[in-house]
Amino acid sequence: MKRTPWTAAIATAVTVVTLAGGAAHAQSNYPGKPLRWLIPYAAGGGTDVIVRPIALKAGELLGQTIVYENRGGAGGLIAGETVARAEPDGYTFLVTAPNTTIFATLLNKKVPYDPVKDFAMITKFDLTPNVLVAHPGFAPKTAREMIAHAKAHPGKINFASSGAGSGGHLSILLLQETMKIDVLHVPYKGAGPAMLEVLAGRNDLMFINPAVAMANYKAGRLKMLGFAGPRRLATLPDVPTFEEQGFVDFESSNFKGLAAPAGTPRAIIHKMREVLVKVVNMPDISARLIAGGSIPRTTTPEQFVEENRREVERWGKLMRKHGILPQ
Repeated sequence: MKRTPWTAAIATAVTVVTLAGGAAHAQSNYPGKPLRWLIPYAAGGGTDVIVRPIALKAGELLGQTIVYENRGGAGGLIAGETVARAEPDGYTFLVTAPNTTIFATLLNKKVPYDPVKDFAMITKFDLTPNVLVAHPGFAPKTAREMIAHAKAHPGKINFASSGAGSGGHLSILLLQETMKIDVLHVPYKGAGPAMLEVLAGRNDLMFINPAVAMANYKAGRLKMLGFAGPRRLATLPDVPTFEEQGFVDFESSNFKGLAAPAGTPRAIIHKMREVLVKVVNMPDISARLIAGGSIPRTTTPEQFVEENRREVERWGKLMRKHGILPQ
């Protein structure tokens, strides 16, 4: 039979409908095989304690195994690149954190992916406010008292961090910028050595994850002056936030969440988010997040993207002002 323009058009339409129907059927049966979650840290860290149980529960609700794969190295860039380059079919995901989607381009000249364009954000799992800790011998007992003390003694307070450009260092810079104070930054090669110096009294203060400081705080070897987050932690109800102490413009927090390669079908993104919201709100998962020094918190994909955009703008401006440039 002669192929007329009409028959060609009909054939094309049938092909398109068939392909679309096949794609819709594939998504309705999703997931049809195990999923992969890449974690940008070595095994055994604090992220594993929180995220492994989330992955296990999510797999149960989805009816498929979630293969939990630690892919540390290069500050999270290795895991980030692997997911950014993966097929956007809903079977490969990245456990995100500030280093992969906020600080990647702020601290590195050569990033093998675009933190905004190469990922489809799904939801955050939590918010972990940094806490300001001090040696017990440090006279001020609150963040308000510390700031007054710093203003009265410029350059005399020693502030430890896990290194130049680290989260702790950036929190110090933000504190100085917001409160108009002058303190001495003392960088170390990691949070562990920095914490030891504060415990020994050779440094006065540092910002740190509350879960890391919890044991020493309860043993009386540290005191907590304030949380740099939106509200108090349930596990530390006696420690006020900076905002409660009158400082509304100061916040420094971490988070964990999940992202997929850009181009992943929206139906899959929304299904994963629906499952993860259920998981984060499960009593046992919520309790685990709280015990780990976090505030359980989910977002829409759009909220996740907008929050990342604001954080990149805020921290980028601060880093450029203080000469912290991509290396």
